[in-house]
Amino acid sequence: MRFLTILILAFAPLCSLCAQSNSSVVASKTDNAEAPRLIVNIVVSQMRYDFLSRFEKGFGEGGFKRFMREGTSYEESYYNYMTTTTPASLATMTTGANPAIHGVTSSYWIDYTTGRKISLIDDRSMRGLDCDDGRGCYSNGNLVVPTFADALMDYSPNSRVMTIASDPMSAVVMGGQTSDVYWIDDSRCSWATSTAYKPMLPGWVSDYNDERYNASFLNYKWTLLNDKDVYVNRRYSRLEPVNATEPAPKKRGLLSRMFTKQVISRDYDKILTTPAGNTIVFEFARRALIHEQLGKDEITDVLNICLDAPRYIGEMYGPESMEVEDMFYRLDADLEEFLGFVFAQADKPEDVLVVLTSDHGSSDSYDLGDEPRERFNPRQFCVILNSFMIAQWGAGDWVVDYVDRQLFLNRNLIYSKNLNLEEVQNRIAAFALQFRGISHVITSTAMQNSYFGASYAQMMQNSFYPRRSGDLTINLMAGWIEEREDDEARARSGSMYGYDTHVPMMWLGWNVPAGRKVYRSVDMCSLAPTLARIVRIGRPIASTSLPLEEIIGAE
Repeated sequence: MRFLTILILAFAPLCSLCAQSNSSVVASKTDNAEAPRLIVNIVVSQMRYDFLSRFEKGFGEGGFKRFMREGTSYEESYYNYMTTTTPASLATMTTGANPAIHGVTSSYWIDYTTGRKISLIDDRSMRGLDCDDGRGCYSNGNLVVPTFADALMDYSPNSRVMTIASDPMSAVVMGGQTSDVYWIDDSRCSWATSTAYKPMLPGWVSDYNDERYNASFLNYKWTLLNDKDVYVNRRYSRLEPVNATEPAPKKRGLLSRMFTKQVISRDYDKILTTPAGNTIVFEFARRALIHEQLGKDEITDVLNICLDAPRYIGEMYGPESMEVEDMFYRLDADLEEFLGFVFAQADKPEDVLVVLTSDHGSSDSYDLGDEPRERFNPRQFCVILNSFMIAQWGAGDWVVDYVDRQLFLNRNLIYSKNLNLEEVQNRIAAFALQFRGISHVITSTAMQNSYFGASYAQMMQNSFYPRRSGDLTINLMAGWIEEREDDEARARSGSMYGYDTHVPMMWLGWNVPAGRKVYRSVDMCSLAPTLARIVRIGRPIASTSLPLEEIIGAE
């Protein structure tokens, strides 16, 4: 026994030295790996994680399957907050922070001092380029936290960053503070930007618009890409051709509004509710890579792409529809072509890093079954609440607005009547819990004065930004969506439930291990600091998560 003890003591330093040596080898391989010349971030809006397996048999080998075969896929990647809307999530993945820090809680909010609506991107001091007068007046002025790309530009001013999306909201938020940003002006169906980014539109963009490539899809006919037996969702859609003169079915239920033919007329914005919306974005991205020479020198460039069409289609037809499934098959084909183009432009595959993820998932369709499920009506909710407050404290416009599950009260009126804001909020919160579909309500006072370390309250608090969030934050029951007058959405996002928060995150190219699936739970806030580590710069200043060890520790 004494001999064994001596032997262990003798070998302990050697084992420690070997462990340090192995650690140094891993670190040195990471540190010595050249940074990619081009980073491409692709966001597929409203792509639930389960779509990858649900539609897998219909995918080709060079699109989504290429990420799974040649890259690393995170199987348990989540957003850790409630308001999983497009602007909030795009800000999260680019800054590495939750809405409670980056401040993007919704597309607009109410200024408590003036009672006026403040848009996240509208800026009348700017002018849209290649837009009709008064259109395209957008800027990044209300973005308060720098993105990964902003950090890269600060460290490497000669780097190029471009952001492309069909929706101006997506383009501006994802673009951050230093990117060249382009979106589609739906009045002309052309690519536009504003004077917040450039004094004039680059010549190649103007020439591209003159080609009228986007407008060529005005006569787009959406028919099934594959044989109907391939479709998992086929039982949810009308499979017979629809006569052009036949009126749309009054009962939506399990019947689609189109298939197998949809023709776009002169409504340019309708193009974005078809798979052509993805094709248009990818084609412009290819032109940008060529004309801007992205990734052609030793300095890292970034290309951000947000595909908004899947969200438009998903909301219109629902995730169970054949339209959504067919769109993903066509998107897979577009993705295969685009990836082939990107890697063909590079001198070697490791010069390019492509990350594909989503801003959020989607609820099931409210009318999926034989009987449509109830939906939460925000307008009715506000009217009843205002009547309740009138009964309690007298006449007045007590409720100002309802935005993305946040209720804004008239604080000037509350203060003018010498009421205690916290008491008013608490009484309203207790009353709101009596409404069908509402599961939780937390006041802004409670958000600011308390710390919720787990469960639903933490996710609601992670969505709360004091200067822009409402007096009450409301969580709906699982499966419930909002009923709005301005659209006919069958499905929505914006909840804390897994169908909204669980999204794909896949890495391809550069130094990424091939064919690897990671099953540990990861926060989507990890994406930005991982990219920062890859290019050897400091993390974005607001980021809250550590880099992904499976990526930065890759051989």
